[in-house]
Amino acid sequence: MGRDVRIRDSGKFRGRRKLTKKGHFELRRLLFNAAMQGIRNALWEPYYLALRARGMSTTAAFVALACKLARTCFALLQNETEFNPDFRPRACALT
Repeated sequence: MGRDVRIRDSGKFRGRRKLTKKGHFELRRLLFNAAMQGIRNALWEPYYLALRARGMSTTAAFVALACKLARTCFALLQNETEFNPDFRPRACALT
């Protein structure tokens, strides 16, 4: 979807991290717009503000939120469940 980071490292050199623009352009645009609207929701706003507090730019925080939304949508489709904003995953009992 083009929401991955391109890393340019070699030995001790640490290059710039850049977002790629691979994938379908319309899907990238729609996810970015969904993230922009998502910060108006009380569920996603704290995540966005935490990213901004860590020093991310506005655009980078929107992209990170768009990735989170995409992962959430994929998980809901894969498990065939409905979105539950009060869901908190528990730790595995075996560990």
